[in-house]
Amino acid sequence: MVRELQSISSLLFGIAIVLLGSGLLGTLVGVRANQEQFGPAIIGLIQSAFFLGYVLGTFFCPPLIKRVGHIRVFATMAALGSAAAMGFALWIHPLWWAILRIISGISIVGLYMVVESWLNEQSSHHRRGRVFAIYMSITLVALGLSQFLLLIEDSQGFIRFALATVFISLALIPVALTQMVEPKPVPAPQSNLKALYSVSPLGVVGALVAGLASSAFWGMGAVFAQSIGLSVSGTSAFMSAVIFGGALLLWPVGHLSDRWDRRDVLIVVSLASAATAFGALMVLDGSVVVLLLLAFLYGGVSFPVYALAVAHLNDHLKPGEVLEATRSILLVYGAGSALGPVVAGFCIATWGAPSFLEYLAAILALLGLFGLYRTRRSAPVPVEEQGEFVPMVRTSQAALEMYPGADLEPELDLKPSAGSEEKPKTGSPSNASRTDLDASLSYEQKGNSSL
Repeated sequence: MVRELQSISSLLFGIAIVLLGSGLLGTLVGVRANQEQFGPAIIGLIQSAFFLGYVLGTFFCPPLIKRVGHIRVFATMAALGSAAAMGFALWIHPLWWAILRIISGISIVGLYMVVESWLNEQSSHHRRGRVFAIYMSITLVALGLSQFLLLIEDSQGFIRFALATVFISLALIPVALTQMVEPKPVPAPQSNLKALYSVSPLGVVGALVAGLASSAFWGMGAVFAQSIGLSVSGTSAFMSAVIFGGALLLWPVGHLSDRWDRRDVLIVVSLASAATAFGALMVLDGSVVVLLLLAFLYGGVSFPVYALAVAHLNDHLKPGEVLEATRSILLVYGAGSALGPVVAGFCIATWGAPSFLEYLAAILALLGLFGLYRTRRSAPVPVEEQGEFVPMVRTSQAALEMYPGADLEPELDLKPSAGSEEKPKTGSPSNASRTDLDASLSYEQKGNSSL
């Protein structure tokens, strides 16, 4: 394993540098826009533009990679991302910043795709899950550390934007100098949400809510922190507390979900996330230390929601269906991410900064209640038949090929897997929705094979 990590160390180092710049930029845009008095609703639209660009990039970048290759695309996206980062300091205007955020989203997902497809190609079959987990851990640590870059003095107003530009540009060095053979092209995601929802309603809704909640934090968390009176250092501490909480507790929560009914774990973390958000609401006028502790706990219980939703969905799939279904659920997460900052920004603009926490508590509580409803409608997947939990945060479809079971051949039978959510607690199971999903995924797999 050590030798394998050494072989991909340049890729891991490259993406870590990218995320130092990208993480700084995402928070800095919110902080600076708030200082420029754009207003929470406008800031929400600006931050939402990043996630819109991210979703657009999942379709735009794969054919570009196929045409010119991974290294050229990485160089192009790094140049585009660094130019966009510096563009924020050149002209301070909401519309201009929204355009730059779209460009940033496209460039960042393109960088993700190149690195993640290389990681998948260089990882041996039986170690892909472990490499995937290490990669996700590095992602969260880099994003957490990036928040402390806000503390750099910037009396001239452009130094921190320039620093984000430098980091994104420097990521070119370890990747461009790599001697590894370029991997196969990255397929664009395809989706049949109706079929996926029929197989696992809780998995689809969980991914949507995870997108709504996580993007609201990434896009509007800094605005919320400043609106309640925290300084720049306090804002940095708040953002990093949530991120490090997610990084440290993502694994233990996943470990529990491999041993218990995964639905129960998803319900518990959803309700716990809502409770910690509500608890933070109660201490807004109190101790900052208590607020930061609750922020840490919120990150720890809210960050696993997306990974649990994906794992729960995959528990209801047969071998060979996992990869395409996970790519589809990524689009659900992306749609939620594009809406999250807009809704959160509207809430802050209409009802004040505390409504940001009320919004998070409400949607996560609704997910928990929906999970309770689903437990009354369907039988659970036996624990011994559940798949392996893999820590997962925002990523591209290229990384999903490292997901355990993603490269297994599809089975020939169309029987529902044990515990399928289409299987009621009483009565006979129905094969109709599974047949629809099998046919859909089979069609998508044939289409992807042409790449």
